[in-house]
Amino acid sequence: MSTSLDELLALLLDREDEHLEFKEARNRFDFEELVKYCAALANEGGGRMVLGVTDARPRTVVGTRAFDPVERTKAGLIDRLRLRIDVDELAHPDGRVLVFHVPPRPIGYPIDYRGAYWMRGGEDLVPMTPDLLQRIFAEAQPDFSAEPCAGATIDDLAPEAIDVFRAKWAEKSRRAALRELTVPQLLADAELIVEGRVTYAALALLGTRRALGRHLGQAEVIFEYRSDEASIPYQQRLEYREGFLLYHDALWGAVNLRNDLFSYQDGLFRYEIPAFNEAAVREAILNAVSHRDYRLAGSTFVRQWPQRIQIVSPGGFPAGVTPENILVRQAPRNRRLADALARCGLVERSGQGADRMFSTAVREGKLPPDFSESDAYQVSVSLQGQVRDPRFLAFLERLGRETQQTLSVDDLLVLDAIHRETPVPDRVLPRIPALLGSGALERVSRRRLTLSRRFYDFVGRRGEYTRRRGLDRGASKALLLQHIRQNAADGSPLAELCQVLPAMKPTQVQNLLRDLKRDAQAHPVGRTRAARWFPGPQTGGSDVD
Repeated sequence: MSTSLDELLALLLDREDEHLEFKEARNRFDFEELVKYCAALANEGGGRMVLGVTDARPRTVVGTRAFDPVERTKAGLIDRLRLRIDVDELAHPDGRVLVFHVPPRPIGYPIDYRGAYWMRGGEDLVPMTPDLLQRIFAEAQPDFSAEPCAGATIDDLAPEAIDVFRAKWAEKSRRAALRELTVPQLLADAELIVEGRVTYAALALLGTRRALGRHLGQAEVIFEYRSDEASIPYQQRLEYREGFLLYHDALWGAVNLRNDLFSYQDGLFRYEIPAFNEAAVREAILNAVSHRDYRLAGSTFVRQWPQRIQIVSPGGFPAGVTPENILVRQAPRNRRLADALARCGLVERSGQGADRMFSTAVREGKLPPDFSESDAYQVSVSLQGQVRDPRFLAFLERLGRETQQTLSVDDLLVLDAIHRETPVPDRVLPRIPALLGSGALERVSRRRLTLSRRFYDFVGRRGEYTRRRGLDRGASKALLLQHIRQNAADGSPLAELCQVLPAMKPTQVQNLLRDLKRDAQAHPVGRTRAARWFPGPQTGGSDVD
């Protein structure tokens, strides 16, 4: 794992949280503190610690002399924490930067240092709370869905649900022999009964209404429709308390009953996009059913509004899974149930399901799935139904045809973030060079990207392209120099020069001024921001940098 200078610049813009820590450490940094921070990062799912950068935003590189040579520090961290922590040593123009890459803790095992389990508490490190430690230790518990349910028998499973399971499994596996197996043998082969005992997975998938009421009432899924986001009463409520295979099509039918169509035209062709994509909605529901915590008493809720659908299931994310890594980390909480759903073709074993939710949203011009209301006690995902920019949608289709390449979900997430002018997620930053190479993106500056001119030509918004790109570096320096020359008698302070280029941050203007100074076109007199800039090379007096 290595960090490039471009990735470092992207990190400087990120918000500091439990996965990212910055410290100046100009001259030194206490090794014991470093160990504690790395333990805290590991306990909260892994992350990065950066030395040689200011903590407050806007962050700047100040350089660090700490931990030189760094290999000795790396060996010390491995010895203390028993984790492999990689360290990148970057030679930034403004100084040496160290980036420590901390992996997540093992499932079910918090990392301790000197008898304490550390976590972030605001700006400080604090011991982990007892309830959080209990949840971590509980991660190592066996699969609940694989456990036999005391008192349940095959008679508690609905024959029609078993028939659906048999047909879907035979079709998915292309094994016609499955159609001839006895019910006990079929369920035993699927590991839904073990030694003649019915598992909780079998009840959740195939159980009768009466059986779930007696043995697994929390497997209930409740659908509610409201005509307005501000409305508290619902216009419709349906309760599904039976095996999932008995109602999964009916649940989609309830959603699709009020599924508005959005029309847009691309050239001679007119297209229609439903507010709620069937594959994406079904995937979100399947995730809730297969990954929820069945040890908790709450029901799963599917709440629909005209332009949004929300699926909420009890229990936080499975161990090791976060909203940020959900596309690359698979950790089924109920593996036996997930395996059964995969056998009948409803769940992707390869993790393609989450990809489908994200890629469908971007390809249809909608916001990506939103997990922001999730916490330690529930997983909430919202799918947006509003098509925000059909021209962007049409451009993605044309881009795929022109490049003769299939855009991956990571490519789509990068393009969507650039289009909406939001930060590109860290995980997909490595896709940027390929998108630059294909002409889908253009670099405006070291830290800024924009969609290519092709997009703005395609949608007829060339003026916006010019605005987003702004002046190139040469034109910006020429404007600064023109102002400095026109005010040579009194000099030009930084605040005044920032008015010349209002779209730029003060630090960006300072970088341009350094270029002018290096080229002997302008020089400062005075110190820091109080300095005034004059035309020509430095001839004496005070200087700034």
